[in-house]
Amino acid sequence: MITFVVSLVLLVLGYLLYGRLVEKIFCPDPERTTPGYTQRDGVDYLPMSTWRVFLIQFLNIAGTGPIFGAILGIMFGPAAYLWIVLGCIFGGAVHDYLTGMISIRKNGASLPEIVGDELGNVARIALRVLSLILLVLVGAVFARTPADLIAGMTPDGWGMFNTGLFWLIIIVVYYILATLLPIDKLIGRIYPLFGLALLIMAVGICYGIFAYGQGIPEITEAFTNHHPSAESLPLFPCICTTIACGAVSGFHSTQSPLMARCIENEKYGRKVFYGAMITEGIVALIWAAGAIAFANSFDAAGATPYEKLLNIMTENGAHSANPAVLVDLVCKSWLGVVGSILAVLGVVAAPITSGDTAFRSARLIISDFLHLKQEKILNRLVLAIPIFVFAIALFFIDFQVLWRYFAWFNQTLACVALWTFAVWLSKQKKNFYICLVPALFMSLVSVTYICIAPEGFELPYTLSYCIGGIVTCGLLIWFIVWQNRLGSR
Repeated sequence: MITFVVSLVLLVLGYLLYGRLVEKIFCPDPERTTPGYTQRDGVDYLPMSTWRVFLIQFLNIAGTGPIFGAILGIMFGPAAYLWIVLGCIFGGAVHDYLTGMISIRKNGASLPEIVGDELGNVARIALRVLSLILLVLVGAVFARTPADLIAGMTPDGWGMFNTGLFWLIIIVVYYILATLLPIDKLIGRIYPLFGLALLIMAVGICYGIFAYGQGIPEITEAFTNHHPSAESLPLFPCICTTIACGAVSGFHSTQSPLMARCIENEKYGRKVFYGAMITEGIVALIWAAGAIAFANSFDAAGATPYEKLLNIMTENGAHSANPAVLVDLVCKSWLGVVGSILAVLGVVAAPITSGDTAFRSARLIISDFLHLKQEKILNRLVLAIPIFVFAIALFFIDFQVLWRYFAWFNQTLACVALWTFAVWLSKQKKNFYICLVPALFMSLVSVTYICIAPEGFELPYTLSYCIGGIVTCGLLIWFIVWQNRLGSR
């Protein structure tokens, strides 16, 4: 319990202290007019109040990520606390803040255009492809998951309402509307409600940890891999890809520009971008601790709380762990009737609110490089239709395969974004180390993971770590050489 409490305090201090340092390094200009005013089109560029922008940003980047990822990640042990706290403060929140703020400085530009400005046209094209693949993967993953969950919650005998296909069609129709309508018409109205529900649920689970939870592991056990499948899932880098939302997630860099187009003043950037990420880290920390505390107090098979947790999530002989099962149990057991309602919002509404903005971001990325204005509904349709056709094709691919590829694309995108921001800060004669260090770490994560992973090269662990280290050192040398050339100009 001590580790959990200290971790919560550190995340708050991270926002107050390190967040302020990052803000000071960037140096926001309260007198600069933001893109919501200079580029206002009534669709995507539209100033909104700070509290609304914060809640939309939070739900954009959160969804079920900090819930499901944290539940699966805590099976590795208390190392999850370390990754959430350090990754969030020094990596994820910096990543999200600089994405949003640099986008503001570049008139609301999407990530690929920011990357292209700093790393060249080849990188710009590569990031367009990488971002679009990631966003469509997110949209596909977060359409199928809630559709299957709703179908499972529907009482028997309801005919077509019991089928995942029916709910998938309903969700896709909603996605199309959310992608095409002005941001204040649908997203701006329902997101604050769902964002508050997600926060209230986290507060309730935090209460349950202290009131009902048992035996939360402490930091002294952090450097041992406690996962029941430890032989096939090494602690590093798997914990860094399992817990992405809540620590470091490249998907966020596609979402921050959405709110960069809606924020009223640069001075609110730390609250919106850095603050939303820290809030997500707190939610992830609560669910990681809550999951293991609940497993320890629950009558389930298993010699360790990690085995109990896995057995709870693989009920009825399921082949893979389903965190939604645990979310439902915890909410109902600790929060009663209110918890049941919040559980539905958490496992159904939350993923939908990540999928819809994923498609919206994809549309905006394409519109940026085609220079196609989005005021007219016809222009939005022209871009949205191919995106949805591609996404629908992915619905027929095995979910576990989709998720594994999403995990790697996600962290690779974060890696590229952090390198881009290090270059931008260096060109601006600012402290680039706040991005260089996490960029190096995420490079090691991404390269090592694709070497080890079954969807990658399946190389031996030692060889994978060596390759990851060599590539990371090579990138550091490239940066040093580039910076020396920059300094000599």
